[in-house]
Amino acid sequence: MTQQQMNKKILVIPGDGIGAEVTTWGKAVLEQIGKTYGHTFTFDEALMGHAAIEATGSPLPDETLEKAKASDAILFGAVGHAKYDNDPSAKVRPEQGLLGIRKGLGLYANLRPIMLFDELLNASSLKPEILKGTDILFFRELTGDVYFGEKKRSADTASDLMIYHRYEVERIAIKAYEAARLRGKRLCSVDKANVLETSRLWREVVQEVAKRYPDVETEHMFVDNAAMQLVKNPKKFDVVLTANLFGDILTDEASQIAGSMGMLASASIGDGTGFFEPIHGSAHDIAGQDKANPLASILSVALMLEISFGLSEEAKSIKAAIDKTLKAGYRTGDIADADTDKSKILGTTAMGKKVLEYL
Repeated sequence: MTQQQMNKKILVIPGDGIGAEVTTWGKAVLEQIGKTYGHTFTFDEALMGHAAIEATGSPLPDETLEKAKASDAILFGAVGHAKYDNDPSAKVRPEQGLLGIRKGLGLYANLRPIMLFDELLNASSLKPEILKGTDILFFRELTGDVYFGEKKRSADTASDLMIYHRYEVERIAIKAYEAARLRGKRLCSVDKANVLETSRLWREVVQEVAKRYPDVETEHMFVDNAAMQLVKNPKKFDVVLTANLFGDILTDEASQIAGSMGMLASASIGDGTGFFEPIHGSAHDIAGQDKANPLASILSVALMLEISFGLSEEAKSIKAAIDKTLKAGYRTGDIADADTDKSKILGTTAMGKKVLEYL
C-alpha cells in the first residue's frame, strides 16, 4: 500500500473522434486505483479541438486553459477532424488547441515510452527476435522547431523557420539525463548537425549538459541513421533525446515496435501540470463503433501516476493488469493476429472492463 493518500484534481479533455471512448476507460481505471489505494481523484471535463471549434469557435477556449492550470494533471483523448485535412486554407484548426495548451502550460518535454508486451511480439511488423527486450524512452522537445517558428507563404513559395534557443535545449536535456541516470545510463541525442545550424546548437548544448552526468554514456546520431537503427536494432536505444520535428516522426515510427499506436502512452511535462495522452489520433473512421483500443489511454494513466504523483506501485499494478489481460489472449482488433481466438477479440468497452477485472 502507498503510505500517503492523495487528493488530486484531474481534468479530462476527451477531444475529438475516439477520444471520448478511450478516456472513459482511463478515467475508470483512475477511479479503481483510488478505491484500491485510498486516493481521492476528483474529475472535471473540458472541450478542445474540433469539438471546441464547433461549440465556441476556438480550438482552445479560455475556460479550458483555466481549468487546465487549476488541475493536478490532465487526461487527454485525441484531437483532429477529417474536414480540415484537405483544406489547407482553414485558419482555425483543431491541432491549434494542442499547441496552445502546451504553450499555456509551459509543457516543453514530451515523453513517449516504447514498451513491448511479450504477448504482442507477433503484432509488430518487425521480427520478434529483433524486438524482444526493447525498452525505449523518448524525450521530444515541444516548444521550439518549425512548429513554432515564423511561417511565410506567397503564391509560389512557402517557408517555416526552424528555431531553437539554448535554454530550450538545455532544460529538456537535463530531464532526459535525469531519466537516463535512473534507467540504463545510456542516452542517444538525435540531430542533423551535418546540415542544420539548429542541430549544431542542439549538439553543442547537449555536450555541455553531458559533462554534468559523467555516469551516463552519451551518443550523438544523425536522424536518418536513427530512423534506420530503430527498425534494424531497437534494443540499442535506452533514452532518446531529440527535437520537435524529428521526435514527432521517430516516435510514430517506433510505435510499430509495440505493434500498434493503440498501445502507446505519452506525457507532456514542464514544471507544473502534466498532460497525458495516447499517441494515436482521433481516428474518425472508427469513432462511435466500439473499435478503439483503450489500452494506450489506460497506460497514459499509469504514466500520470508515476510521473506526476510518484505513485509507482499503482502504475505497476495497471501495467500488470494489462499484461494479464493480454496473457489471457484478449485483444482489440488493431493488435489481433491470425492466431487470435476470434471470441477474444474485444471492442473498446469489453476491453476496458476486462482490464478493470484484472486490476
